[in-house]
Amino acid sequence: MLNNDQRSALTLGQKSVMFIQASPARMVVIISFFLVLLTIVYNPPSLNWNTFGSLTSLTMLLSFCCVGQTFVLIGGGVDFTVGSVMSSTAVLTCYLMNGQDGRFFHVFFFAMLIGAVVGLFNGICVTKIELPPMIITVAIGNIITRLSFVMTSGSPRGVAAPSFMASVSYRIGGVLPSIVLYAGVIWTLVFFLLNRSTFGMQLYLVGNNPSAAALNGINVKKVKIFSYVLSGIFTAFTGMLGAGYLGLARCQVFDDYAFNSLIAVIIGGTSFLGGIGTYSGSIAGAFLLTVLSNLLTVLQLSQPIKNIVLGSVVVLLLLIYNRGKSVRQ
Repeated sequence: MLNNDQRSALTLGQKSVMFIQASPARMVVIISFFLVLLTIVYNPPSLNWNTFGSLTSLTMLLSFCCVGQTFVLIGGGVDFTVGSVMSSTAVLTCYLMNGQDGRFFHVFFFAMLIGAVVGLFNGICVTKIELPPMIITVAIGNIITRLSFVMTSGSPRGVAAPSFMASVSYRIGGVLPSIVLYAGVIWTLVFFLLNRSTFGMQLYLVGNNPSAAALNGINVKKVKIFSYVLSGIFTAFTGMLGAGYLGLARCQVFDDYAFNSLIAVIIGGTSFLGGIGTYSGSIAGAFLLTVLSNLLTVLQLSQPIKNIVLGSVVVLLLLIYNRGKSVRQ
């Protein structure tokens, strides 16, 4: 902690960095609302309930996808299969439901099974075989995508059930999308796992210092594997909700979420080095990424320019968040 004299001696830039590092989520929310105001100023018609509902739905989907990425990053890994798992389970959902109600639990079982198996395989490859997580998850994600193409020939098959689509896209009071009801359940569960469960405590310890965690009797490999399994399960369910939001799904429809979820989680203050992060920060990061993407669309910028802006944001925040020494040091 700094005393008053030390604080007064800091430059404006140093104070700004300290403010951001003290609470990344708070800063991200401030920036997000600034971007919303900027969008409204540039394009006043964008201030309408339909846009509000769309931004809310997209923020919810991205925040759900960030669940697994948050778990894995805190544990010191990274998961690039989230986009392919989300796309594949969305395709599976539409194919199995095929526009018929009453098949939710049937689809839910198979989607969760796929997510858990992919997560388990990721975890084993990273911990038992000790392959680089970034490389192996990219490779596995590519395999999943190719399998989806083989099964569907690259064309959409079936549509989501009407009742399921309504549970995701229905506007409560004509404004608020019903997907927020799923958020109430998912967010509560995630906050419990990270902040109130033994697994959450062990995950932070493993991410901070695996050697010290092992000396304290924690099964490091088991914790990391479980974080990947949870990532697969939550991502698969997000893919189901994505199918309900779109109505139909094609291969690779959500593949961008692999990179976008990583950006959102890092923007929210989770360290790429592991051991540091909160899911509230990831939610804030998802909100920022959604409103920033909306602003870039309103500005009618091309996709390459959008990618440059998003990449620049990540590089800047990485420089700010990770300047201090890692806890494991």
